[in-house]
Amino acid sequence: MLVQVLGTAAGGGLPQWNCACPSCTGARAHPHRRRRHASLALSAGDGRWFLVNATPDIGDQIEDTPALRPGPGPRQTPVAGILLTDAELDHTLGIARLREADGFDVLATRPVRHALLERLRLGTTLAPYTRIVWSELGTAPRPLTPGGTVEVAALPVSAKRPRYAVDLPPDPPGQDGWVAALSLRDTVSGRTLLYAPALARWSDTFQRAAEAADCVIVDGTFWDDDEPIRTGISPRTATGMGHLPIEGENGTAHRLARMRARCLYTHLNNTNPLGDPDAPQHKLLRDRGLEVAADRMVIEL
Repeated sequence: MLVQVLGTAAGGGLPQWNCACPSCTGARAHPHRRRRHASLALSAGDGRWFLVNATPDIGDQIEDTPALRPGPGPRQTPVAGILLTDAELDHTLGIARLREADGFDVLATRPVRHALLERLRLGTTLAPYTRIVWSELGTAPRPLTPGGTVEVAALPVSAKRPRYAVDLPPDPPGQDGWVAALSLRDTVSGRTLLYAPALARWSDTFQRAAEAADCVIVDGTFWDDDEPIRTGISPRTATGMGHLPIEGENGTAHRLARMRARCLYTHLNNTNPLGDPDAPQHKLLRDRGLEVAADRMVIEL
């Protein structure tokens, strides 16, 4: 299984277009610090690729990745579809950007699919442009493509809805599939990737999945729980915004440090000190055997 990291930033990217904080200003002055919205590309075999989340940067991300560029036919593309972890705008706006395609698949959990089709009305809006097959992504592993060697399953990690869907009818009891981690398994090698760019709670189910995985790429939105309040971007803590912090009592670093898997952080907010490659927090993570994912990184499993 071949995985290409297309982006590692939280909503707004780094730099964010309307932000003049030190991190965004530094990224403008030093282009190597720039980060596109968090996304992956996954090889499904036979030259087909699936994107994990469709970000506002999707056009540039495809152009910047040779394996995703069109050809050999004039309108032939290796991009076969999209896997969604949630219904947030920074993970779904890129779907509309693919309207020039002849067709593609979108796999999402039931509440995510409902929000995109009934609230954003993406199905109705894009139907005159392209053919989209909307499939439900559940907790049971399913082949990414018919007869393919990569299986995908969703692990619910949060009931947090995007702002545009907060007034939809209440969810049935026990349903928390608004935000999911994706477990991606290569049935030939037996190796597994666990991808969770948004993580509101560390459940026993998530713990077991992380222990079984060979690579874990997890929510690194905020360094500590008070970061949103301290930097003035929100009156809520990181946990209150649906993101477990990296450091601290509720942090994920001490949990990941005990894993056998290769563990990396993604989805960095522009307030996170890890946006500066010279920040001392990078060494703190390295000392624990942890990494920060980088745009254009390739992971082979």
